[in-house]
Amino acid sequence: MSALLQLEGIIPDESAGLRLDQALAQLFPDYSRGQLTKWIKSGDVSVDTKQLRPRDSVSGGETIIITAQIEVVDDTWIAEAIQLDIIHEDDEVIILNKPAGMVVHPGAGNHDGTLVNALLHHCPQLEAIPRAGIVHRIDKGTTGLLMIAKTLRAHNSLVSQLQEHTVLRRYQAIVMGTMTAGGTVDEPIGRHPVDRKRQAVIGSGKHAITHYRVEHRYRAHTHIRCQLETGRTHQIRVHMSHIRYPLVGDPVYGGRIRLPKGASEQTIEVLQGFRRQALHAGLLGFIHPATEQEVSWTIDMPEDMQKILAVLAKDQKDNS
Repeated sequence: MSALLQLEGIIPDESAGLRLDQALAQLFPDYSRGQLTKWIKSGDVSVDTKQLRPRDSVSGGETIIITAQIEVVDDTWIAEAIQLDIIHEDDEVIILNKPAGMVVHPGAGNHDGTLVNALLHHCPQLEAIPRAGIVHRIDKGTTGLLMIAKTLRAHNSLVSQLQEHTVLRRYQAIVMGTMTAGGTVDEPIGRHPVDRKRQAVIGSGKHAITHYRVEHRYRAHTHIRCQLETGRTHQIRVHMSHIRYPLVGDPVYGGRIRLPKGASEQTIEVLQGFRRQALHAGLLGFIHPATEQEVSWTIDMPEDMQKILAVLAKDQKDNS
């Protein structure tokens, strides 16, 4: 099944001198460079009303309009009756709270039981929307708020807002180490040069900015709040690990577990037993595609993260 996709954007000045296909890959990160190249070659990409080749360079400031037919749902994706924690739903969007352990898209080793499978059962019309309406994702081990587009209008609007960095996304995280203050990590992220399953801070990576502030300091850990300007794969996990404050429980970037000196058996048990990254997408806000009004939702941390904070607070009190 196919649908008409329309994307608009302006090449930023910092992309000046890049090939068109490279510049588009930065401007529209939700689509692969290969796919974007195909659209350029097929005449689906307008650059200031002109048709260019993938290798043609850009100057910055060009208006890009992409109008293309795309396959919207993989034939192998099937609807499954899986319960969803829906926070809000209207004719244009669905806002849901994703639990830990749920994969967003079907893929190798995850052909069923994913969020896509659940959404196709809950709302069959999503078959006509690119990626079943999912315009951004959070990792399998991360909990929290996701927005789903139910119409092509909503899809185009939400994708554009993500590209313009106007979607409000705040996360709560528990990191190892005691931070002295909040700050900003402005470091490019790309695929790890050796381990292709990981991401890393790398010079050739994509622009990535994470703001963080301290909510509470414990003896050997810190509860922080993060706000994303960009949405790179594993962004918070990579950035926090890069500044040597990895997330509690992170199986990929966490490294060796850190325990408070003289920690109780309960504290050790809870920290060692936490088997996912301590990361929760707690706030989501954007301009509603239909009403053009600002909307936002918040959701409390899941019980397992709250349990960690309770144990760390007790440890701090007992050792003060």
